[in-house]
Amino acid sequence: MTSPEALPTAHIAVDHYSAVHLAAETARTVAGRCRLPGALPDQAAVIASELASNLAKHASSGSLFIQPLPLGGGMEIVAADRGPGIDALQQCLADGYTTSNTLGAGLGAVKRIATALTIRTQPGAGTLVCARLTGPDATHPADQEVGAICLPADREQLSGDACAVVDQGTARTAIVVDGLGHGPQAAEAAQTAIRSFHRAPDLPLPELLTALHRALRRTRGAAVGLLRLHPGRAEYSGIGNVRVLTLTPLDVGHRLTGQPGIAGLNMATPQVRSFPVPPGATAVLHSDGIDQRWARSPSAFVHRLPPLLLAASLAHSHRLSRDDATVIAARPSQRLP
Repeated sequence: MTSPEALPTAHIAVDHYSAVHLAAETARTVAGRCRLPGALPDQAAVIASELASNLAKHASSGSLFIQPLPLGGGMEIVAADRGPGIDALQQCLADGYTTSNTLGAGLGAVKRIATALTIRTQPGAGTLVCARLTGPDATHPADQEVGAICLPADREQLSGDACAVVDQGTARTAIVVDGLGHGPQAAEAAQTAIRSFHRAPDLPLPELLTALHRALRRTRGAAVGLLRLHPGRAEYSGIGNVRVLTLTPLDVGHRLTGQPGIAGLNMATPQVRSFPVPPGATAVLHSDGIDQRWARSPSAFVHRLPPLLLAASLAHSHRLSRDDATVIAARPSQRLP
């Protein structure tokens, strides 16, 4: 989502086999937007087709999320479902393995084509699959530990939410913006904030939030959450109802929300709150279109999800469809100083 225009995630509900063609064409379009060269757009279409076919044949409540990688350099196709799970995952990953009775059919082809493939499954509960494709000149690895999903409210073409993630040195800075209301004016506010963010994402968070506040004055305003991850720790500064927390394999901690107010309309002096991010922990930043009750007692399966699958899981299972919904899940950058 590092483009100055942060487009929403393409979301395809796979409730019928007719969604397979739409998934393939959407993946090809997103690959073109990411300027993936040569045969990569066609390969993206094959991945989307295989994953959508799996969902149509075997899963329930299946969705595909298709978008550029959060840090750029390629694209990703994420499948999420509440289906039967995969009992024999390693067997299903063998290229050429097929069966009419197993959710993993076609995963061998996906593994062969994708630059990176990440799968988590729980028999009887569901499966999450993320296939990432990068070009030969990608500056970020395909296994970057960041996941992000941004969805418009039902029956809306534009999202009043937006998000972005930027790495600079060992610091990883993420923003979630929730423009007031829905539709074009909310989307205008969100995109204005994202453009302002990209002008100087390395500013100290209070200065960055103040710059966003100034940029949003000619819009209807927005809630904004800023998260900066360093090795072992994080800083948060926000205004309005954007939440942040940490998720470890054992617990949920450091639940914070923004200060009262609206960026662009009325904002107190920004404050920064710091908290530790221990090894293996994931920081989650989300708008109120993700039901906050997800964090009350997440399952052991959710606790152990890597960031790139955690964001999709929360969007798939805890999105409030009447609202724009955005979630970023990230760990500190592993770049050396």
